[in-house]
Amino acid sequence: MEKSLVVVESPAKAKTIERYLGNNCKVVATYGHIKDLPEKTLGVDIEKGFTPTYICLPKAKKVIAELKKYAKSAKEVFIASDPDREGEAIAFHVAEELEELKKDIKRVLFFEVTKEAIKKAFQNPTNLDQNKYDAQKSRRVLDRLVGYKISPLLWKKVKTGLSAGRVQSVALRIICEREKEIRNFVPKEYWTIKGTFVDDKNNILKAKLEEIEGKKVNLENREVTETVVEELKKCSFYLKNKIEKPRKKTAPAPFITSTLQQEGVKKLSFSTKKTMTLAQMLYEGIDLGDMGRQGLITYMRTDSPRISEEAIESVRNYIKEKYGNEYLSEKPRQFEGKKTAQEAHECIRPTSMELEPEKVKPYLTKDLYALYKMIYDRFVACQMKDAEYNQSIYEIVNREKEQFLFRAKGLTLKFPGFLAVYMDMDEKNESNEETGEKLPNMDENTQLILTDILPEQNFTSPPPRFTEATLVKELEEDGIGRPSTYATIISTLLEKEYVKISDGKFYPTELGCTVSDLLVQGFPEVINVDFTAKMEQKLDEVEEGKVKWNKIVEDFYDKFVIALENAQKTMANLKKTGIVTDVVCELCGRQMVIKYKKGKEFLACSGYPECKNIKNFEKDREGKIVIVKQNEKSGKKCPECGAELIIKRGKFSNFLACERYPECKYTESIKLEIICPLCKSPLVERKSKRGRTFYGCSSYPECKFISNLKPYNEPCPECGNPYLVESTEKKMPFYKCPKRGCKFKKTR
Repeated sequence: MEKSLVVVESPAKAKTIERYLGNNCKVVATYGHIKDLPEKTLGVDIEKGFTPTYICLPKAKKVIAELKKYAKSAKEVFIASDPDREGEAIAFHVAEELEELKKDIKRVLFFEVTKEAIKKAFQNPTNLDQNKYDAQKSRRVLDRLVGYKISPLLWKKVKTGLSAGRVQSVALRIICEREKEIRNFVPKEYWTIKGTFVDDKNNILKAKLEEIEGKKVNLENREVTETVVEELKKCSFYLKNKIEKPRKKTAPAPFITSTLQQEGVKKLSFSTKKTMTLAQMLYEGIDLGDMGRQGLITYMRTDSPRISEEAIESVRNYIKEKYGNEYLSEKPRQFEGKKTAQEAHECIRPTSMELEPEKVKPYLTKDLYALYKMIYDRFVACQMKDAEYNQSIYEIVNREKEQFLFRAKGLTLKFPGFLAVYMDMDEKNESNEETGEKLPNMDENTQLILTDILPEQNFTSPPPRFTEATLVKELEEDGIGRPSTYATIISTLLEKEYVKISDGKFYPTELGCTVSDLLVQGFPEVINVDFTAKMEQKLDEVEEGKVKWNKIVEDFYDKFVIALENAQKTMANLKKTGIVTDVVCELCGRQMVIKYKKGKEFLACSGYPECKNIKNFEKDREGKIVIVKQNEKSGKKCPECGAELIIKRGKFSNFLACERYPECKYTESIKLEIICPLCKSPLVERKSKRGRTFYGCSSYPECKFISNLKPYNEPCPECGNPYLVESTEKKMPFYKCPKRGCKFKKTR
């Protein structure tokens, strides 16, 4: 009996689909793309309408041979790669390789890996979508032109191995411009005044001074504030207005790709890359024991919050049964996406309400479970009633002229609604800020005594640095790139050391800022937020069949080639001048610059050749320069020859060596004043191959204790763990217990 050949891109997806289709189909995975542009050449024929030259990837040759083998005897060929532009490109490349066999090739589209969805998709196969493939092709060609034309310019002018990208470089520009705002920010002083009031029943009410003579408080300095405080001391106060009003909070929409990435960062502390990797696993299928292998969520690359009618009915029945009618929203909710959203897609939701998180928990890793629960709960919450609050506002004024107005606010949860299931991080932070202390029960016109006045000096804050979540939000709002590409963009910026992440925030490095400035100066119209957003709109028009793909590439290239010629002439050659830093040369007073030799960084005086001062340096967690002292005396004597031991910088750790090297080759590790909690030997500080610092026992390999955080020789008072570790949170140092499940913390 002839079998049908089904082609997918992932082996995990292949396993799940094969289980549903049975013995009549042979499912083969391509392991991603089988063809791409060549690595070492441009691969785009500019003279012939920007035609790309795709070649078979070396890793895919075995897969292609397997596809041809099964396709020869197959009754039908179905390509079931992902329902997006990348999936369509894979489908076209597979079809091209099987073209000589003259088989009837059908495209199968489904947005969840479930038995019902797959059965329906195979009953209604479609043709390959040329427009969608052209949209992917135009993006690939544009990115190749930008990357392969600008990157060599950076190698020539700055450092070999750097990269530029149409979207990546715009993301870098956004981070660097925010850093400039922060550095140029001038804090402005302002003061606030809080008062503590007491009534005749000893009820205490804390309130903030909001208005003076009908105008918003504007206390610019200490002198003005002290004048107001003196006047307040002379006044008597009463509760003029007691305002009670209801407030509602509507449930958030179900996840789309960008919001899933944002909430993964904020709620689960996952990177965008980790979130998408785990989501892919949940989509392609998990082995659930007796329940078989099943896809747990719908397709995770979507910009549409639309929900199918069947899914709405299923989740509403689930809410009725589990929480009761009082928690169910009055009408089924649908959510609107952006105008550019692909409405053929659905939101990211569980494939079946029967697969509750607790039910499948035994088959999931800790991280998979956390992500699945978050997706499941958010989907349930979107069809639940609003959360209802009672907001109380007390307005306190002085009896004489009523020129001073204090306000106290309280927020009480009346009905949890969707909060019984899901609270996003923004909602949690907002509730914490607004709820405050519970307001005492007071009547209007109650006489109040001002018992305490607290003036407080404040300064305006600069805009915050981007986190992965806020950067994704910024890129999405600006219409830059596709949410499915954000994880790759962020990974590239980190790999190229254009940015560092410290305390969850992006800090651009000197290299990152320099590259960004050079690209903006050389290509102002390309490395531009508006241009990149408009290009995304044009790619959407290609997919809709409104414009030819090579037309938008041609329009772009005509302007790009002129900018490229100008940049080659005008762009500064930092290989000669170096990247300017804030470090001052102690010999001549000039600024030092970062230079590169054989791929290694070092600091050199900008006054070279008059001043030949050079220094080695490292970068801290925020990417800032830290000078590495060479041959610093340790104060210890060599036990073999009695000479001074000096501190040397090794590849994986600093160590002590005899200053008489090479005559005396004695070395030893630098032992810390911290003992190993397991064997009581001194600990040493080391670096991994990736440059990360860790702490290990000096008795290795007899004792194999290691810790990523610096141990502190004090046992945990809660669980008895023999040591704590030093850490920081929002730049506040503290000690915490490293034992999983123990939440003990102690400020330093």
